[in-house]
Amino acid sequence: MINVTLRQLRYFDALARHGHFGRAAEACAISQPALSMQIREMEQALGGVLLERNARQVTLTQFGEELLHRVRDILRSVDELGDFARASRDKLAGRLRVGMIPTIAPYLLPKVIENLARLHPELDIHVRETLTPKLIKEVAEGRLDTAIVALPVSEPSLTEVALFKEDFLLVRPSEDAGTPVPSAEMLREMRLLLLEEGHCFRDQALSFCNMQSSPPREVLDASSLSTLVQMVGAGIGVTLIPEMAVAVETRSAPVSVSRFKNPQPSRTIGMVWRKTSPLAGQLLQISEVVRLSGNALHAPKENGAREAKRVVKARRK
Repeated sequence: MINVTLRQLRYFDALARHGHFGRAAEACAISQPALSMQIREMEQALGGVLLERNARQVTLTQFGEELLHRVRDILRSVDELGDFARASRDKLAGRLRVGMIPTIAPYLLPKVIENLARLHPELDIHVRETLTPKLIKEVAEGRLDTAIVALPVSEPSLTEVALFKEDFLLVRPSEDAGTPVPSAEMLREMRLLLLEEGHCFRDQALSFCNMQSSPPREVLDASSLSTLVQMVGAGIGVTLIPEMAVAVETRSAPVSVSRFKNPQPSRTIGMVWRKTSPLAGQLLQISEVVRLSGNALHAPKENGAREAKRVVKARRK
């Protein structure tokens, strides 16, 4: 009988994810020598070498790669035992691991946490902010219970629940407030500021401008919406931001915010979770809280195609 412990499986999974003994040990809250010893004991029990070790990083052997898939299946099943126990309770309680993309988290998260704490005070919420591909992978592997992302994600193993739709608004320097709002075609001829590659919001903005097939004349990248807006305020170009970000990101920059004419560019925000998750019923309840939180962030739109403009003035020091 092979004597491998659940703890060793978790240590091996952490080592595979981090590729480094020191970082894996820190993530597992143990010492590096203790982690190394547990992995060696696991190798002895299994009768095979799992890792190629060197001073800088750890690489899995072929045996280690093949074993990793089975280990993660086991860990996911063990975690779902706890989820199953929680799902049998009458109220929402216990740990909830939620992922959010960076163009949602800073704006939606405070309201979601506030409402969940009020409605379900026994929930212990853990939040992870990263890009969509990583969130989808971590939800599918059971390292996150759910993620709040822009839909669709088109992952067959996940349930997608659409929550609310939000428009993209145009951010220009404040002196442009009275000028006509450019069309998507006109934007292609302007200096357009976008998030760096990897952000789904970048792809959505490019899609609106129909720039997928041919690169724009001049595009500058940034790592956050905040940086984009500050660059616009400095007169470097124009950008698009989601409606939920306007109040936060434009309060300290001399910019104007305008709506495009219909049909306006937009995205659908939703939640995803594993189709096999025992917490599906509870996550559906939580999705309603997220829906209400998102709707509360959006100011009422003006009727018809009339343009809604707001100039945010910042003091220049």
